[in-house]
Amino acid sequence: MMKLAPYPEYKDAGVSWVGSIPAHWPEKRAKYYFKEIDDRSQTGDEEMLSVSHITGVTPRSQKNVTMFKAESNVGQKRCQPGDLIINTMWAWMSALGVSNHDGIVSPAYGVYRPRSSHAYDIDYLDHLLRIEGYRSEYICRSTGIRSSRLRLYPDKFLSMPVVCPPQEEQQTIARFLKAQDLLFRKFIRNKRRFIELLKEQKQNVINQAVTRGLDPKVKFKPSGVEWIGDIPEHWDARRLRTLAAVRASGVDKNTNEDEVPVMLCNYVDVYKNDRITAAIDFMKATATPEEIRAFELKAGDVIITKDSESWDDIAIPTFVPETIPGVVCAYHLALIRPFSGEIEGEFLFRAFSSDPVADQFRIAATGVTRFGLAQGAIKGAFFPLPPLEEQRAIIAHINEKCAEISQAISRAEREIELMREYRTRLISDVVTGQVDVRGIEVPEVAEDELLALEEDTADADDVIDDEGEMDETD
Repeated sequence: MMKLAPYPEYKDAGVSWVGSIPAHWPEKRAKYYFKEIDDRSQTGDEEMLSVSHITGVTPRSQKNVTMFKAESNVGQKRCQPGDLIINTMWAWMSALGVSNHDGIVSPAYGVYRPRSSHAYDIDYLDHLLRIEGYRSEYICRSTGIRSSRLRLYPDKFLSMPVVCPPQEEQQTIARFLKAQDLLFRKFIRNKRRFIELLKEQKQNVINQAVTRGLDPKVKFKPSGVEWIGDIPEHWDARRLRTLAAVRASGVDKNTNEDEVPVMLCNYVDVYKNDRITAAIDFMKATATPEEIRAFELKAGDVIITKDSESWDDIAIPTFVPETIPGVVCAYHLALIRPFSGEIEGEFLFRAFSSDPVADQFRIAATGVTRFGLAQGAIKGAFFPLPPLEEQRAIIAHINEKCAEISQAISRAEREIELMREYRTRLISDVVTGQVDVRGIEVPEVAEDELLALEEDTADADDVIDDEGEMDETD
């Protein structure tokens, strides 16, 4: 990483979180640089714009936005290129941007126009007002409750102190950050691709071991099941109903006075964890004694997702290595309890994770907006079945190999996290003048270069709707 030096001379800033700023940078209230614009549309024919966790403000047609569909856009606020647009209720979540378009926004937004076209460079301003320090300013100056919503009224924003370097210096900073952003995005893209390759490697280990075994010299025979293909000649292919008891849970998250308090292992617990242990923060609920007897988690159990909004999230498995008293399997899930002497629970879990077995459930899932598996489809699925001792050897092999791959994935994810932390700190330091980038030569970066990398590196955006609400998407 490059060595950055500070400016030669500093002065105290007007806000404590900045500390000091370069001596030649002015710092004044936002009202000195901006004026509020409340120009309403008379026809509603202008293009509706969207404010979100992105650089700039874009037309709704270019973003996937959830919005309340008003009968008319008459009375919406008009804005023009260069205007600063702030969602008054979600400013503290960086729901703001500088418009690159003529259009209209909801009255829930504040529209602020620079008093001088020479005051701010658009890209510099967008970086400046998104840093953590200004987010804390929005929180302090907003009215309301943070857990639900905060409202940043125009007078509070306009009284906020902002720094304003010479515009040429702003442009130098913006060019530097754009060049750095390209490097950050390339790094993250490459790490994500590496993680995907590791995940494919992990899946191949499971597929190979579960359906082909560990002996490279073994002879094969047709399994008789299209999805599974050939298996070692001493293996069987059996329907799940002959190997385990299958129970679809109906235990809901409600609390009823006439039932017994329990902890629920729910859909998210199964979806996000390969193993269910007592360390998980389970949801509290109640269940009947009959439900507890049927669905309390026992060592060796396998739990799968039975219903989902997406067909490829059907039959996602997890394993229960130890009995967890008082924890029961919740609805939208199926509890599968292996028959002793037939199949090891952990081998069954790995088999569910293999593509040849999983494909059976993806095909069997039915639905349109929500998909589900009938209990008969689960019981009727075929599984490869090695002898018990070989199952145990396969389990040990998969665990060893997958642990190595998982460690590599964790390291790569940590590197991405550290790079993001460094990027956040660098932006803050540069736009507040803690480091001087004026003498650093950087290559010009074309917008299409950044856009080409955006999909690979962007996190799930927070989506702002037409009335100022926010939907958090996964």
